[in-house]
Amino acid sequence: MQKKIYVALVHYPVLNRNSEVIASALTNFDLHDLARLVCTYDLPCCYIVTPLQDQQCLAQKLIAHWVERIGKDLHPQRSQALKRLKLVHEVKDAVADIEGETGAPPQLWATTARSMDGTIGWGRARDMVKEDEHSILLLLGTGWGLAKELMDEVHGILEPIAGANGYNHLSVRCAAAIMLDRLAGMER
Repeated sequence: MQKKIYVALVHYPVLNRNSEVIASALTNFDLHDLARLVCTYDLPCCYIVTPLQDQQCLAQKLIAHWVERIGKDLHPQRSQALKRLKLVHEVKDAVADIEGETGAPPQLWATTARSMDGTIGWGRARDMVKEDEHSILLLLGTGWGLAKELMDEVHGILEPIAGANGYNHLSVRCAAAIMLDRLAGMER
């Protein structure tokens, strides 16, 4: 198991299109696809970060359907994947959970679609995963990205995923799949 990498799908604090800090809504697709992604790469879990009670209730119902109810019998593989989702109110709750599990707080790595100085390139990031004994919590922003208050707390920011023609607006699910393959996929 690749125990060093954890994923957090952050719904708060994130930005809207006007650069205002908001809490974004959960989507069924994100939960399913990220659960399947962390299961595929054998990561311990994906934290779903939202302080909104109605959104937590929605996520709990969805997870319970696939893990405890009829969905478990209909699609056992999906049940296996959705067991890897953990709901938390804040990123600091995910950090505390990882520290309780591993004995040390994780490094926080942010993702962004914006070009910035000082980002960590993919080759270096992969080497850091292999070499460093710290766990990594990969923060995936929803909405229009992670809020500055959260970006200011991270240990590193991964470089944006560059496409072929300058278009840069991947869904969080697509970006996460590319990132995890670059960080934890088989070397070819």
